[in-house]
Amino acid sequence: MKIKEIIVVEGKDDTTAIKRAVDADTIETNGSAVNQATIEKVKRAQEKRGVIIFTDPDFPGEKIRKTIAEKVPGCKHAFLPKEVAIAKNGKGVGVEHAHPEAIVEALKDAQMMRETIVEEISQEDLVIAGLIGGEGSKERRIKLGNLLKIGYTNGKQLHKRLMMFQISKQEFAQALSVVLQEEQNE
Repeated sequence: MKIKEIIVVEGKDDTTAIKRAVDADTIETNGSAVNQATIEKVKRAQEKRGVIIFTDPDFPGEKIRKTIAEKVPGCKHAFLPKEVAIAKNGKGVGVEHAHPEAIVEALKDAQMMRETIVEEISQEDLVIAGLIGGEGSKERRIKLGNLLKIGYTNGKQLHKRLMMFQISKQEFAQALSVVLQEEQNE
């Protein structure tokens, strides 16, 4: 599979994992302190071919994603569920640990975050749905984020990401229904 956009990753090992899965070019941030030269490269890539931000499903990865998204509007975002990005020895999480199939799936599902944000699902809806502040809410958010292909978030981030990805009430309700059904079957 050939990817037209340039994929922004954290390091060399991520580039190696991407190239095992797809035919693509990458830009490496080399850590969470994204410098101006890297931002300029990403801006140029976005203008010429488009960009997919594909960082690790952890705090530093989210920090890099947020930094680049703020400085380079219009990038697509690909997310890996944390459980498919854990090292075989259990120490470490990142794109470099994911199987090629998981990387392909995440890139296929890459989405554009929207600048104009419309609130279809309120913070209150998330509380009522048991996604914020209750027992098991973190696990529900993990499952919901995976189903909607928007990555793991805390409660506040979930609200913002649902708006940024323009998740409709119907999409949200369907995904939540699956999460709650799985919970009952456990």
